[in-house]
Amino acid sequence: MIGVVVVRMAAYGAFGALIGMAYFAALAWNVRLYIGHAAGRNALLLHLLRLAIAVAAFTLCARQGAAPMLASFVGFLAIRAISVNHYRLALQRNP
Repeated sequence: MIGVVVVRMAAYGAFGALIGMAYFAALAWNVRLYIGHAAGRNALLLHLLRLAIAVAAFTLCARQGAAPMLASFVGFLAIRAISVNHYRLALQRNP
């Protein structure tokens, strides 16, 4: 029984990591739109779409219970830490 719960929570953690990868990839794309010449409607639409997808995904997990929500959030935060570290190192290499 415990093994099934662990596998289920790992699946939700992987789902949260997938959401995090998509979210931060879209964030990087959004930053390029904002600093580029296309900082109009496209940047705003991408920003709103990115937030809406994250909210919808976490709402779906929350409807399954607190543990799936927390597991998916942990996966999301793990990708956030990796992403922030990646961009921090990129800025140190290219000031």
